[in-house]
Amino acid sequence: MAAATEESSGFVDRIKARIAASRRERAATKGSGPGRLLYLLIASLLVLVVTFGAALVMLFSDPDGKQVSLTQLSQLAAGGRVESAVFLDEDSQVVAKIRSTEEATAARAADKKAAATSVQVEGVPDGAVTVRTAYPNNGATTNSTIQLLQGSGATVEVDPQAGQARLRTFTTFLLPVLILANLFGLLFVGKGGGGGAIGEVTNFGRVDDGSRTGGSSVTFADVGGAEEAVTELAEVRDYLKDPAKYKALGAAPPKGVLLFGPPGTGKTLLAKAVAGEAGVPFFSVAGAEFVESLVGVGAARIRDLFRRVNAVAPAIVFIDELDAAGRKRGSGGGGGGSDEREQTLNQLLVEMDGFDVTTGVVVIAATNRPDILDPALMRPGRFDRHITVERPDAVGRERILKIHAGKKPLSPDVDLNRIASRTPGFTGADLASVVNEAALLTIRRKGTTITMKEFEEAVVRVLEGPQRRGQVLTAEERTRAAYHEIGHVVVAATLGRHEDVHRVTVLGRGRTIAAATFADSEATILTKSALHAQLVATLGGIAAETLVLGEASTGGEQDLEHATTLARDMVTRYGMAEEVGPVRLQVKAGEGFLGDDSSLIGLSPETQRAVEEAVRRLITEAQSEATTILQGHRRELDTLAARLDAEETLEDEVLQDALAPLLQAIESGTTSSAAPAGRRRTVRTAAATGTNGRTKARATAKS
Repeated sequence: MAAATEESSGFVDRIKARIAASRRERAATKGSGPGRLLYLLIASLLVLVVTFGAALVMLFSDPDGKQVSLTQLSQLAAGGRVESAVFLDEDSQVVAKIRSTEEATAARAADKKAAATSVQVEGVPDGAVTVRTAYPNNGATTNSTIQLLQGSGATVEVDPQAGQARLRTFTTFLLPVLILANLFGLLFVGKGGGGGAIGEVTNFGRVDDGSRTGGSSVTFADVGGAEEAVTELAEVRDYLKDPAKYKALGAAPPKGVLLFGPPGTGKTLLAKAVAGEAGVPFFSVAGAEFVESLVGVGAARIRDLFRRVNAVAPAIVFIDELDAAGRKRGSGGGGGGSDEREQTLNQLLVEMDGFDVTTGVVVIAATNRPDILDPALMRPGRFDRHITVERPDAVGRERILKIHAGKKPLSPDVDLNRIASRTPGFTGADLASVVNEAALLTIRRKGTTITMKEFEEAVVRVLEGPQRRGQVLTAEERTRAAYHEIGHVVVAATLGRHEDVHRVTVLGRGRTIAAATFADSEATILTKSALHAQLVATLGGIAAETLVLGEASTGGEQDLEHATTLARDMVTRYGMAEEVGPVRLQVKAGEGFLGDDSSLIGLSPETQRAVEEAVRRLITEAQSEATTILQGHRRELDTLAARLDAEETLEDEVLQDALAPLLQAIESGTTSSAAPAGRRRTVRTAAATGTNGRTKARATAKS
């Protein structure tokens, strides 16, 4: 009995295998059909072109014989040398057989009535030859020519050239039509049915076939620094693996997941990881693919996408940069009538609200601008779950570095934990760039392993740019740049941030000519005193130049820009000025095509004047405080500036050793100013700008 059961089971397995093989064969045949048709069209086009060329050669080839003029033919006829003539009707030519001069002379001598006419014609040989000449398509001329030839005793025939007429008709009308039809067929069939040129006309309503992948090889193990997002997306993975379980419990899994966060934080990677973990097909499209100038194209592509996804469900649809197609309705674009962007959005809303949750389709979208998305997209039932993908913390950055550096040869001195602590505010893309830059620097020095030195240089290159070697500062400019940057450092150290300063240099990098780099803490909530301390540290460079060299320079332009922006935010956004009070004055200026912008609108002249006075007061007080701090530590300021001018760069342990006398002076209480300590939220490099009037941009970490 067991043997019979086993034999029956084996038979069923063989049947299933045969069915699967048949399906694969049909799929392969179906997939290769457009390819065979393409080759057939190419071959037929070649044949048609060759035939067309051969027909043209046959139609425009001249008959045999020497080319003569109609006058010469008349002279030959008058001399009795034309033996026979054939009129070619299609070619409009006369082909005549000419006697030699001896034969013509003898014939005329035998004919007593023949007129005495010369039998020699200039340009025509004296011997027997065949000549040809074209005659005009004119009835009178043709008749006179025929009468002349007949009167000379020549035999005259007319060849209608029926075959030539048929060939001309075929070449003139039928062949061009066949060639054009073949070309259109190639354009429509190109790239497997719709990928090429005119084929796009018929495929406007389809998304690109390359948007679908058979799955993803990325898993959650390849994602670092986004543990919270991974935890939320694990539920989506479980749903895709077993949708029936949710149906049995009556649970409604999320239809859509919206990932939003700064660029480079790994939103696309997370979507691929979900597909890889679930082992389902992964459709990746860009929001811009649904935006076309032709009315109805975007909505048609949305319908086509969801039709294809439902056919292979369970599956994941990933829409990158959703704000391109999901912008708030009425936020710009159409100037009346039917707006294509709104039609596309409406179709997306209908599709997401129309499919059944048990089909196993999850839509994951990513955007950097969730504030400009249409509210209908954000409601439950469409994008049910909103996941913020933030910049990674120190632990997350270390894990990301380990992922990217895992397959690279590292030197034993490489400390990824230290690199992670020096890169606050870096995204996953920034850290990947750091590892890649370190590898490129190792190749440049022809090394075999990546050392800590390459990693440190890579961090600086990503943060500030490559070192500039073309522009060399004069001695006066180096001194001014050194005092400017050391002014930032001394003020920051006095405010309790000496551990955050890890590099100061007068060597130009990227668009800066000098820089002091701070590894700031990752605080989320900032107090008024912390923001004020940030203002003081930002203006430390200008204060140092003014104190030591007697005047400021263009090197402080970017410092002033940052300080003005910060002071204006304190006054208008955070309500931290007595002149204005605890009022938020920056309000939304309206919904424009590029999103919602904030500005100062609807303010009275008095309030506007109060804002300007408050901003000016905050900056003036901060610069005055920075000057007071530097006056109290003038000796340390001069010593550090001279050392920076001589060594060009101070960083890490060397910088901390150089700051030791200043820290001792601060601890001993010899400073003449006690300023509140504060920390900034993002990594920022206080960079000097050119003293020759050309503005240099501040090198700032991506945040």
